[in-house]
This record gives sequence, C-alpha cells and structure tokens, in this order.
Amino acid sequence: MALDHAIMISLAERPGTGYELSRQFSTSLGHFWPATRQQIYRTLSRLHDGGLVTCEDVPQQGRPDKKIYTLSRTGEDALASWIAEPSAVPTLRDSLGVKLRGAEHGDLADVLTDVRHHRTVHAERLSLYRGYAVTQFPEATSDPTALTGRRLHQYLVLRGGIRMEEGFVAWCDEVLETLEKS
Repeated sequence: MALDHAIMISLAERPGTGYELSRQFSTSLGHFWPATRQQIYRTLSRLHDGGLVTCEDVPQQGRPDKKIYTLSRTGEDALASWIAEPSAVPTLRDSLGVKLRGAEHGDLADVLTDVRHHRTVHAERLSLYRGYAVTQFPEATSDPTALTGRRLHQYLVLRGGIRMEEGFVAWCDEVLETLEKS
C-alpha cells in the first residue's frame, strides 16, 4: 500500500489540511501505515498535481493561507479501483526472527535482551490499541454489531492490530520462556 491511498481514504472521510492529516496519522492511521509530516505534505502535493485531490486556499488573519484538501472525483475513482484490487499478502520480514535463527553464533543474552525489548514495545502498543478500543468504540465492548459503516471498518482494523500485537507478545513470551530454560 502506498501512503497515497491512506491519505486518499482519510480525505474521502472528510476534507482536511496537511496539519489535520498529520494529527490523524499520529492517532490512528499511522499505527498501521506510519508517515512523517513531510511525507504527508509531499504526497498531498503529488496527489494534487495528479488531479486526485483538490485544494482550496482559505485566508487566515496574520498567517499564511490554510490549504484544505478534498478528494476529487478522479481520486474517488482511483481509490475505488485500488480497493477493488486484491491486496498483497504480506510476508514475514523481521530482523528479530533472523537474529533468533542465528542466536547460536552470538551471545544468547544479547538476543534475549532484544526479545525483551520487542516484547515491551509490542505490549505498550497492545495497551494503546486496547485503550483506543475502550475510548473510541465503547459501544463495541459489549456488542460489536452495534457499529456500522466507517466506525465498524475502523474498529475491525483496530481489532486486527490488537490481535497482531497479542500474537507478537505471546510469541516473545514463548521465546523467552523456552530460551531461558535452555
């Protein structure tokens, strides 16, 4: 997936400025497709040049004009076309797995330290995602079918993130438990 599509999805949901998009990426989309503010602005410029988004300059008192981006009809068509394409199935490409595979050629204590670090990071991300589920989708905690449309889609992506982090934390626990006994 390209950053282009993540931005186009965001703009399909609601028009916004580059600043608003970067804030949205820091609290939701960015957990699944991270981007810096500079990348977002460069991508917006490229999407505008390609006719996929429109831009309206809104004058501001004492500040530069604010640019509000909207997905164009061409952008809507391109987004629908991309959504219709089959998604690539991701492959596991993880340096921790490669280190673990080659652990016998180094210091096992170093590998275990790295596994603990990964476990901590993934546990923190899992906690963050679970917090989002409670605060952003409180109605889903008792009945996920209460959600529809965009909110249901957002919730399902969040649940996918929760499941991936649960799996990674469990795998780290398994690795630590197994290697600490050996």
